[in-house]
Amino acid sequence: MGTPKVVDLFSGAGGFGRGFRDAGFQVSLSVEINHAAARTYSANFPDSTVLEEDVRDITGRDLVRELGREPDVLIGSPPCEPFTGANPLRLDNPLDRLYLDERGSLTLEFIRLVGELRPKVFVMENVPSIVETKELREALVHEFRKVGYEPFFNFMRAEDYGNPSKRARIFISNVKIEIPFRQRKSVWDAIGDLESRHDVPNHEITEVNERKIKEMANLSYGDYMTMFRGHKKDIPLHIRLDPFDISPTVLGNSRFVHPFHSRYLTVREQARLMSYPDDHIFYGSKEEQYNQVGEAVPVVLSRGIASTIMVQVFGINGSNT
Repeated sequence: MGTPKVVDLFSGAGGFGRGFRDAGFQVSLSVEINHAAARTYSANFPDSTVLEEDVRDITGRDLVRELGREPDVLIGSPPCEPFTGANPLRLDNPLDRLYLDERGSLTLEFIRLVGELRPKVFVMENVPSIVETKELREALVHEFRKVGYEPFFNFMRAEDYGNPSKRARIFISNVKIEIPFRQRKSVWDAIGDLESRHDVPNHEITEVNERKIKEMANLSYGDYMTMFRGHKKDIPLHIRLDPFDISPTVLGNSRFVHPFHSRYLTVREQARLMSYPDDHIFYGSKEEQYNQVGEAVPVVLSRGIASTIMVQVFGINGSNT
């Protein structure tokens, strides 16, 4: 049948797609509305077509026309903000988050395209709170059944599979996904070799003012400089990382303080915490680059998922997990 082809929706900077490509899939097409993220994806997937468009304006027929045939695999990460407890504006009614919130309803667009494209496998990533209530879980089961698929809810913690930062996620798929645990990796395991490196992209240090330098200097491991208001509780920001532990969850709006220096991590150091390889280059403003890193699927987790699917569904072995 040849190399299985993948379409990547809400593709961001390519963390999800990168893992599938590394596992031997052909990532042929992606859809991403954000210009900077689409630029990053295009640069790192030169053999892929990148549509910088709103998923709501695209049909399965459009994607088949671009691809030349139906894809074998459909992956995607619809926006998690409507569902996450980190969003202070999250709607109180769980079903409203899916059906009334403009971004939450993008999950339904993913399901629509699953039905129109009929892939052998789909995998949709989101925060676990998308299924935190019985109502939401039943609604998602109902929507996937409407397009002819029975969903499995695969809960995973990225740090259990070798990612050096915490990240609990749900991967909704028509197959049960189980990947082997890997040795945990600390912050310093991930970024320690960058101390004297000047040949790595996205590794420019951002200077901070004297007041912030003094504030950072007084931080112990795990201390933070500020907080932002979540839906139910405040969430620390600008945490000094413990070099010998796993990093807290990398967020789109987060910056971490270096374990040993009075500065923020560079984009590359933060990308290492999401297991991006150094040849994956980020484009856009610094703010956009940090956001792209924080909104990604950790590459090591994506690769593990993809390798399992390659063997389990397509019977192809030999990928690098």
